[in-house]
Amino acid sequence: MMSKLIASFAFLAASLALAASPARAADEKTIAEIVAGSKDHTILLALVKEAGLAETLSSKGEWTVFAPTDAAFKKIDAETLKKVQGDKELLKKILLAHAVKGTVLSGDVVKLDGKEVETLQGTKFKVKVKGKTVMFGDAKVTAVDLKASNGVVHVIDTVLMPAK
Repeated sequence: MMSKLIASFAFLAASLALAASPARAADEKTIAEIVAGSKDHTILLALVKEAGLAETLSSKGEWTVFAPTDAAFKKIDAETLKKVQGDKELLKKILLAHAVKGTVLSGDVVKLDGKEVETLQGTKFKVKVKGKTVMFGDAKVTAVDLKASNGVVHVIDTVLMPAK
């Protein structure tokens, strides 16, 4: 456990060093660098690394990631969290349920009101828009359009659980 914690912090430090380069514009950072540079996504960053998805989020491509905050992960009961951390395939499924193919900006998301969107994991979540509130499944979108060189990040307040 301690070695995983140390490895996670080492990865975080290295990622933060890359993300902190002042010469790079926000949309020149990768999704992984945006997440690494956020003080509210340390748990997500550690889990992405543990699942072996950090390279994917750093590579070329176009993805939209709905990134749960640390507070979102803390809503999960301890037993479920322990089960997920002990099962790399389940962890990967849950993380891939937070991403869709292509760059979907907030203006496009609101046009999806009432429609289901399929994630990279295969689960479909319904988009609901009411006034300025946008829900993706059970998660409220709290920040939008964090543009990256390989897609976009939207921040959410709940961890999405894929269909069994």
